[in-house]
Amino acid sequence: MDLRLRGRRALVMGASKGLGRAVADSLAAEGVALVISGRDQASLDAVAAELRAAGAAAAHGVPADVAHAADMDRLADEAVRLLGGVDILVLNHGGPPPGSALEISVDQIEEWFPKIVLHPIRLAMRLLPGMRERRWGRIMAVGSTGMVQPIPNLALSNILRAGMVGWNKSLAGEVAAEGITCNILAPGSILTDRTVVTQGGIAAKRGVTLEEQLAERAKQIPAGRIGEAAEFGPMAAFLASDHGAYVTGSIIRIDGGLIRSL
Repeated sequence: MDLRLRGRRALVMGASKGLGRAVADSLAAEGVALVISGRDQASLDAVAAELRAAGAAAAHGVPADVAHAADMDRLADEAVRLLGGVDILVLNHGGPPPGSALEISVDQIEEWFPKIVLHPIRLAMRLLPGMRERRWGRIMAVGSTGMVQPIPNLALSNILRAGMVGWNKSLAGEVAAEGITCNILAPGSILTDRTVVTQGGIAAKRGVTLEEQLAERAKQIPAGRIGEAAEFGPMAAFLASDHGAYVTGSIIRIDGGLIRSL
C-alpha cells in the first residue's frame, strides 16, 4: 500500500531507540522529512543519518528533555525552522517507575505529571495552530495498554496516562472537521528497555530471572510471544497517512491480543 506520505513533515519524540525509533523508521521508509528528539545529540545524529539512508527526505536531531517546558518550546520552534512546519507529531517519552498505588508519593506525582501530561500537551498546542491553518494534521501519543486496563505494579503510569486519554479524546472531537486526527498508540509487551525494567522488577519480586519472567509474560499473550518494536511503527505510519483520515479519538492497541476486554 502506498501511504502517499512523501512531502509530509514529522516530529517524533524519543526517537533514538525503542518505540519512537520504530515510528521514525516507518515514516522514513515512506519518504517523510523528520525531526527526532532525545536527550543525547550524538545518538540523535547517528540515528538521523540512518533515517536519511533509509529514505527519509530529511532527518535532523534536536536534543530536548520532556521534563523541561522550555525544551518543548525550543523543540517545536526548531522543528518548524528545520522542516518549514510540522504535519505529524508523535508524542513519546519514558515512563515513570513501577510501584503500587499504595507506594506512590505526592513528590512522584509532582515530578512525573509534567513529563507525562503537561509538557507533551504544551508541545502539541504549540504546533497545533499550524495544522489548523493548513487544515491537515496528525497527533499521535505513544501510550500504554494501561490506558485501557490498569497494569499491576505500574500505578503511577496508569494514573497519569489517564489524563492523556481525556485530553486526546477531547481534542479529537474539536479538530476533526479541520482535517486533524488525534490518536493514542498503546503498546503491549514489546521488547524495549522499558519492558526490561518493568519485567525485571516483577522478576525480582518473584525471585526468578528476567528470562524466566519474559517467558512467563509471553504465555499470557495470545500471540504467544513478546512483540518486536518493528511491529509497532507501521501502525503510526498508517494513521499518519490519508488512509487513516477517518480514525480519530481512538486508542489503537498493538498488543498481540493481551487486552481481553472488548
